[in-house]
Amino acid sequence: MVFSSLEFILIFMPVFFTIYYAVPGKLKNPILLAGSITFYIVGTINHPVHLLIFMISILTDYTAGLLIEKHYKQKNFFLITAVIINLLNLGFFKYFPFIFSEAQKILPSININIHNILLPIGISFYTFQGISYIADVYKGKTKAEKSLLKFSVYITMFEQLIAGPIVKYSDVCEKLSNRNIKINHALNGLGTFIFGFGLKVLLANPLGKLWTDLKTIGYDSISTPLAWIGIFAFSLQIYLDFFGYSIMAIGLGKMLGFSIPKNFDFPYLSKTMTEFWRRWHITLGSWFREYIYIPLGGNRKGKIFTVLNLLAVWLLTGIWHGAGYNFLIWGFTLFLLIITEKYLTGKFLNRFSVIGHCYMFLAIPLTWAIFAIDDINQLSVFFSRLFPFFGAEPFSVFRYDYLKYINMYFPFLIAGFIFCTKLPYKLLKKIKSKAIIIFILISISATGIFCIFKGYNDPFLYFRF
Repeated sequence: MVFSSLEFILIFMPVFFTIYYAVPGKLKNPILLAGSITFYIVGTINHPVHLLIFMISILTDYTAGLLIEKHYKQKNFFLITAVIINLLNLGFFKYFPFIFSEAQKILPSININIHNILLPIGISFYTFQGISYIADVYKGKTKAEKSLLKFSVYITMFEQLIAGPIVKYSDVCEKLSNRNIKINHALNGLGTFIFGFGLKVLLANPLGKLWTDLKTIGYDSISTPLAWIGIFAFSLQIYLDFFGYSIMAIGLGKMLGFSIPKNFDFPYLSKTMTEFWRRWHITLGSWFREYIYIPLGGNRKGKIFTVLNLLAVWLLTGIWHGAGYNFLIWGFTLFLLIITEKYLTGKFLNRFSVIGHCYMFLAIPLTWAIFAIDDINQLSVFFSRLFPFFGAEPFSVFRYDYLKYINMYFPFLIAGFIFCTKLPYKLLKKIKSKAIIIFILISISATGIFCIFKGYNDPFLYFRF
């Protein structure tokens, strides 16, 4: 079940929130836990072992937190053990199939069916959330949660379970014990959810169709203009898709009585890649900074160690997003850009903002191309289309196949670019009439539901990470 599905919008939300608001405060945690588990079960109905793995992960982190706090002298052992269990669990499902398939290429005699090993939904997010909790207990930043119910609610909350944001325990611990849900907050949350729903269904999905069309045609058969249009479309799609999901999660959090941290801050307005990654997937960046970069020494041990620490962070960022050579290349490319900005070009790009924006106008789609195309050979073909004068077919720039796709997707491309800026959000804030706001939200809801009903819907991109 996903947020942008008829099952969630027309069945799960009305039933769950009717019960959730009807019960007294002391029953809200049990109802939220039951609803979240139901939400997860629907998504894993054909793979019940994934639910078992999820439950084991929750119990592991809950127990580790208690043991770390109770047995201070042995806290290193309990921390390391819990982290290893978490990473082995994540590593087996996320990376073992890729590693084994590569090993089979070298040793064909190895014959084990790895196609049955499917990635459990949300494992990357709930694993990192659990590790952040036990690390904070270890560092004394938070007290270990004694209530298994409250801890389970923290990990399983359906609004952020599948694709984040990654919520630290300190962000929600008070609300787990006592939350007063006011009707204006719930209505505001519903409006926020609907707006994110619109970004996902009405903009991200159509833009995704353009990128899908290019993959269907084959990168070797497209012109240079169409290649650029396609990768710009993907860049808009992945932002509006994930941004839309994050807004929906924040809206649901408000409806539940929680404050979920924002995950995006207009990243496409950045002047450097360093700034971009402070604004994109903020909770993941914060996680890597707090639990990897700083423990490694950050920038406190001189330039060489700073470079090595940044290399570790960006390679891990790439690997976290998926098992594949393209993700390693993507992470390493980001590292090169960021380290170059740190020691050479960053001040210049920030000082001359027009140049910085032009630089990012190219850097963003080019890095997303590496991210999006997992076949290295096809990635090479695609880049030969982006830069034809360095490839075998320089005349692909003069073909006119792109005219068809501009005609089909022009409104969505323009709207996508606009919604990457602050303009539409500033305009919305200026609307004081509640009637107009309600009309806009109803229009978004009705149009979005109609599109889903007609089959114009795609899964959230970050579900596969």
